[in-house]
Amino acid sequence: MQAGHLHIDDDELIERFVRASGPGGQNVNKVATAVELRFDIANSPSLPDVVRERLLGKRDRRMTADGVFVINAQRFRTQERNREDARLRLASFIETGLHVPKPRIATKPSRGAKERRLGEKRGRASIKQGRTGRNWD
Repeated sequence: MQAGHLHIDDDELIERFVRASGPGGQNVNKVATAVELRFDIANSPSLPDVVRERLLGKRDRRMTADGVFVINAQRFRTQERNREDARLRLASFIETGLHVPKPRIATKPSRGAKERRLGEKRGRASIKQGRTGRNWD
């Protein structure tokens, strides 16, 4: 499998075929078309250390505590298309770890922006103060 310029051996991928939920007619109760793809990011020899750290640092619900990435693919009615879909989704996840995130540069709001914000706050306060019903006689 290719992900960017990385190559991951098929031996590192664990595929399990299960019955899918959803449409499929009579086949849905007979044929295991859904694919559960597992890839051990924490122990993969194919990934460079920096990419591994980036991927393990992501907060993704598909990642287990042991560093295994699990994808459930059941969009399509055939096993082969679900298998391709799972591999494409894995490749796109790994590609997100290949790019170095751009560091954020801290900035301060300008003086004009501060003045506009405070002016808008004063305007809202005066509007709300006008709503209070005083002098009910």
